[in-house]
Amino acid sequence: KNSPYRDRSPEENLELFERMRDGEFEDGTRVLRAKIDMASPNLHMRDPVLYRIRKTQHHRTGDKWCIYPMYDFTHCLSDSIEGITHSLCTLEFEVHRPLYDWVLDNVEVHCHPRQIEFARLNLTYTVLSKRKLLSLLQEGHVDGWDDPRMPTVSGLRRRGYTPASIRSFCKTIGLTKFNSLTDVALLEHSIRQDLNETAERRLAVLRPLKVVITNFEEGKVEQLEAVNNPKNPEAGTRT
Repeated sequence: KNSPYRDRSPEENLELFERMRDGEFEDGTRVLRAKIDMASPNLHMRDPVLYRIRKTQHHRTGDKWCIYPMYDFTHCLSDSIEGITHSLCTLEFEVHRPLYDWVLDNVEVHCHPRQIEFARLNLTYTVLSKRKLLSLLQEGHVDGWDDPRMPTVSGLRRRGYTPASIRSFCKTIGLTKFNSLTDVALLEHSIRQDLNETAERRLAVLRPLKVVITNFEEGKVEQLEAVNNPKNPEAGTRT
């Protein structure tokens, strides 16, 4: 059903929008909507809200503004202003793409980015929800975003994962539009494979026992040579 205000004149809408910007109305009493198609099968195309009133302190602009754009309106415009050519999103944004393209087609933009959707990464035995990870941080269960127990890039770095191993893992699983669950063992295999080819070998005696050798000449020293990495001859040797 159409809004009773849908056929207002552009002049009246501009006047009301300026009054919204000037703080004349309270939160939730006015919104600015795009006039698209109320009969569209896509709910996001049924005259979506572009601006709403939020009289709250902004961390950068303070109280300068009391109207703020909705995500679907700013997403595509920010991409265009920043020169983004391909906007990669998870599958839940697939139904938002028609509105993404509509906004870009109806305003003057620097470029027209292309939105592409893919399935998000899900790992077994691993929490990847930013909301839940934030709760772990705020409740003091972890020391920070770079805690080795966190499945973040900084956390993986502290755990010993190399950039090459993470890239190899991503290349192995690839991109898909099918929601699936990837075994965390595949991620662990990637780091083992990378370290096996790049890490130099070392031996250490953690709990030494005193041994007296009775059949070796006192003061004599023998040097033994060992390879640094049997998988990589270029790593050289050590004595």
